[in-house]
Amino acid sequence: MYKCKDCGKQFIGGERRNKSQVITDYIEGKQTQLQLAVKYNISERTVRRDLKGMRFVHKIAKYKDVTIQLDTTYWGRNFGLMVIKDALRNKVLWHKYVYSETIAQYMEGISWLKSQGFKIYGVVIDGMRGLAQALYPIPVQMCQFHQILITRRYLTQEPDLDASIELLDLVKSITRMDKESFVGAFNEWYERYKDVLDERVQDKRIKRHTPPYMRPRLRSAYLSLKRNMPLLWTFYDHPETGLPNTNNAIEGLFSDIKGKLRVHRGISKDNRKKLLDEYIMRHY
Repeated sequence: MYKCKDCGKQFIGGERRNKSQVITDYIEGKQTQLQLAVKYNISERTVRRDLKGMRFVHKIAKYKDVTIQLDTTYWGRNFGLMVIKDALRNKVLWHKYVYSETIAQYMEGISWLKSQGFKIYGVVIDGMRGLAQALYPIPVQMCQFHQILITRRYLTQEPDLDASIELLDLVKSITRMDKESFVGAFNEWYERYKDVLDERVQDKRIKRHTPPYMRPRLRSAYLSLKRNMPLLWTFYDHPETGLPNTNNAIEGLFSDIKGKLRVHRGISKDNRKKLLDEYIMRHY
């Protein structure tokens, strides 16, 4: 603000910045607070004050018939983002900041959707134990890619045993096979290697009544597939739901927002939440 010494009139000099544009540059661009301060010829403190103008407003999606995807991603040990996303329209319907992933929190999101009039035709999950049962009677599809990761975790990426090599190769091909072909190949694998699966340690020094299995990790991989088999093909059995067979779309969302946050690493947890809220509202 300036004042003319001759006439006494006050006026504002120079070009005024648009605070909403500062927020947009921060959210959409790859500019830090320091870079924005240089760009607008203001202090970093003023930039931070402008960014406090971010006000997240939860807009409820107008399409109420949905097939959804659930998942959670983390930054460190105690900050996670839980998301429920419309699988067909790429729209985030609900999100929450969490310390850990629990069934109760997912059900909180499902209850909120139902209270807002959403009709859920199917759900894609990452395989969290007990979640499918909690979601009943909604059809549940387990992400096939997560099943590949589970199997690879048990067998490692380069197993030595023939049975492990063949099982890992079979699971890696699951996204390219139909249900009948995969289940048939899985059953054939079991018939060939059931003796290997059931073999127990022969050691007289072991005092247990029943000796342990010789290859427990192979058995765990097999039992994981056997237990999850009905959930891996829900999209195939219920094509009317429009269920995808993987959670890749929601993983892409997480990759996008993590890339955005890497530019602004070091910001406080509260500012991180504001940034995420604003970015999700604008893009998803």
